Amino acid sequence: MFSRRRFLQLSSVAAGATLAPNALPAQTPSGLASSIASLKSMKEQAKPITRDERRQRQEKARRLMDANQMDAILLMEGTSLSYFTGIHWWGGERLFAMVLPAKGAAFYVCPAFEEGRAREQIANAPEGEKVDVRTWQEDESPYQRVAQGLKDRGIATGRVGLEETVRFVFNEGLAKIALQVKIASATPVTAGCRMVKSAHEIELMRLAAKVTWTAYEAAHRALKDGVTQAELEGLIEAAHTQLGFSGGADAQVGEYSAFPHGSITPQVIREGTIVLVDGGCKVEGYSSDISRTFVLGKPSEKMKKVFDIVHQAQSAALKTARPGLECQAVDAAARKVIADAGYGPDYKYFTHRLGHGMGMDGHEWPYLVRGNAMLMAANMTFSDEPGIYIRGEFGIRLEDDMHITEDGAELFTPQSPSLENPFGGA
Repeated sequence: MFSRRRFLQLSSVAAGATLAPNALPAQTPSGLASSIASLKSMKEQAKPITRDERRQRQEKARRLMDANQMDAILLMEGTSLSYFTGIHWWGGERLFAMVLPAKGAAFYVCPAFEEGRAREQIANAPEGEKVDVRTWQEDESPYQRVAQGLKDRGIATGRVGLEETVRFVFNEGLAKIALQVKIASATPVTAGCRMVKSAHEIELMRLAAKVTWTAYEAAHRALKDGVTQAELEGLIEAAHTQLGFSGGADAQVGEYSAFPHGSITPQVIREGTIVLVDGGCKVEGYSSDISRTFVLGKPSEKMKKVFDIVHQAQSAALKTARPGLECQAVDAAARKVIADAGYGPDYKYFTHRLGHGMGMDGHEWPYLVRGNAMLMAANMTFSDEPGIYIRGEFGIRLEDDMHITEDGAELFTPQSPSLENPFGGA
């Protein structure tokens, strides 16, 4: 997982303060801080999604197509394509698509020069599926291949759902060629499948959260006064790597922690200043998203008071969440705690929604936000991340990943107990 501002940081980090040699964490002969070098890989705990699981997902998608009067869905590069097929694709302006009909076999439309790469990955598709790959040359229209494939499946005048991340240029191109086809949103099908997780998906997300929590804890133990924001991010990234996964986090220090998604200003960690880290990793394609706020040394009384309010708000959301409850009710429960404590009204200090759905994307359907009357269901997964942000002073956010159980909710990771001891233990 890349930092939200990594591309900006490359040009700004050189302007940061120069560290004294004793500001760097103690290192082992491997060059890693001892708390990170001692980590053991968790890679073997991650079990890949199987072809049979993807077959079941496609069968569910077909049932949802029937329920939503849809004849097919069209998927392009992105997590929904990976979710249903196991294909990880990049292609830019060239159309590569998988069309899954409500009835009949799927077909693929692919640039001719990419056919080898495509067939290699289509081998991950559900076992027994007939592989129908329709190629187009650089001077040909890929949309004609899509239109012909739809016609061959009896969908020349049907209703086709496009996945929400499909770019407008592809939508427009298809609409011009397949004039009798009605283009619709595939979200009722794609989100309808992805919002409720299987036991295997929950297992992968639980592991991803554990990996990130462990990486944060190891990086926190390596901190010393004078470490830069960029160096802390490097520690977190190295810890994820040591654990066997690619992951990382943004870090914001002092007054910049009041920017919920950070500042590009280079920062240095000092005794008594707030540090807010926010990031995660992917395990077999499934995300974690965790925030921790802490102080190196002794926090002020105001910092401790605000931390306690945010902690209470996170707990209130956790206690409120359950199947059959509207998503907006969980946001309301946390927001009430913060407003009642004097940090309201509405979005004045708690400036964002309580949380977002999670899965293969760090942010996906559904969302814990005012106005969302969707009912939660068992095995949905969300972030639970209230915060209070005081411009010019500091911000505090606590974020853990929340699983809706049969009769309530649980967090995948332990709540942070305090600013001084964010991971508990001795």
